[in-house]
Amino acid sequence: MLGSVVLLWLFILLLFFFIRVRRPKNFPPGPRPLPILGNLLQLDPVNPLKNLEGLKRRYGNVFSLYIGSRPAVVLNGLEVVREALVTRAAEYAGRPTHMMVSHLFKGKGIVMANYGSSWRDHRRFALTTLRNFGLGKRSMEERILEEVSHICTELESSAGAVSHTQRPSGSMDPQHLFHLAASNIICSLIFGERFEYDDPVILTLIQRLEEFTKEAIGPWAMLYEIMPVLRPLPLPFRNVFHKFDQMKEHIKKVVTKHKSSRVAGEPRDLLDCYLDQIDKTADGGSTFNDTQMVSLLLDLFIAGTDTTSNTLRSAMLYLMTNQHVQDRCHREIAEVLEGRADASFEDRHAMPYVQATIHEAQRMSDTVPLSVFHTTCSNTQIHSYQLPQGTTVIPNLSSVLHEEGQWKFPHEFNPENFLNEVGEFVKPEAFLPFSAGSRVCLGEGLARMELFLVLVTLLRRYRFVWPEDGGVPDFSLIFGGTQSPKPYRLGVRLRSSEELPTVSTREP
Repeated sequence: MLGSVVLLWLFILLLFFFIRVRRPKNFPPGPRPLPILGNLLQLDPVNPLKNLEGLKRRYGNVFSLYIGSRPAVVLNGLEVVREALVTRAAEYAGRPTHMMVSHLFKGKGIVMANYGSSWRDHRRFALTTLRNFGLGKRSMEERILEEVSHICTELESSAGAVSHTQRPSGSMDPQHLFHLAASNIICSLIFGERFEYDDPVILTLIQRLEEFTKEAIGPWAMLYEIMPVLRPLPLPFRNVFHKFDQMKEHIKKVVTKHKSSRVAGEPRDLLDCYLDQIDKTADGGSTFNDTQMVSLLLDLFIAGTDTTSNTLRSAMLYLMTNQHVQDRCHREIAEVLEGRADASFEDRHAMPYVQATIHEAQRMSDTVPLSVFHTTCSNTQIHSYQLPQGTTVIPNLSSVLHEEGQWKFPHEFNPENFLNEVGEFVKPEAFLPFSAGSRVCLGEGLARMELFLVLVTLLRRYRFVWPEDGGVPDFSLIFGGTQSPKPYRLGVRLRSSEELPTVSTREP
């Protein structure tokens, strides 16, 4: 028995030290991979972005890594990322099918669906329906502003907001508040309802979402991918499937409720529109069905909650620690809105500094640093390298958002990155937090409206301060399916009465 164990270990050592994994011909260079593990031991499981920066310096803007036995190409910098995702969009529009997150979604919905007719049909449907239900219109503004009123109530009760002449009586962790607010806005669009902030259903759903996005591409997800033999075992990656199934079950309950109360042809929300679409195409071999519907709704819920809420948290962190930026934003907001009770999304055109500050918060929050992984749909190339069909491609959006030469201040928070020499708002080409090309985030328009209306309303009403017991501000990010700021406390002071709006011009 002992001899068999020794022989097994000798065999493993032979694999690691004498068997070379060979890259395809004319493939991008990269570090030498180990059998079975590939280059995983060369990546920090807590935050691999630091390793990618070092590899970029060594191998250039296009290099390759092995995730287990599979090669993946990492794209860095604006020029390379745009060449792949925009110039050659159709060639790079696929999605991996071997990752754990791929198996969770099973190729359904939009985000993880492969490039093809079903993806096109559902993306077109989602964009059209979101527009019809107010995206970019006053009706959508009303939904967002209603949710902001609930944020204000929560801030004043939980954070103990007091007069600007007094010291703040307390502070709060804003993580759950912003998650709840963002999820309610997307829920109002897709389900036609919002939840109270103490509703156990939405609290549980948000908790599962937070856990899922951190674990979906973590170390256990990597082990799931490179060692399929372990998948049936009760290891921690099974928890990810369990949490995902719990979110799906909630969506299914909402669908069942809608089916019992809907009136065909009179949709109240995106879900009703989807049910109408199923009815219209029932006899034509359509890609619209109940399974696809649940995946699409889950896509929209996840995408509409996590990225926006994490960006809001990052924005507050930088505003608290840059009071001069916060003060200048407040002055601009006050001058533009004057006596009006509420902001409109159209006001952004008259608020260049506020716009610059919001975009800079998006840049520094770096919420989806590695985008969603792509695959090549055909044999293609990038620069002088050849990529076979099915190659995994990782667009390093973080490298674009902090690229030397693209930004005045690439590594620090400074709204001047989005202002020209005369103070006008400009958006550099390298601003790609939503990715680019055919796979660009379909919720970009909603996110932009949310960020503007939420931050303008809050900055107009409150001053946000770093709590005296808050310790030293930590701007490092927690890596995961989406990046997020580390937990912090938010101090809130109510602005003076002369600074607050007193006249309403909104229709009742």
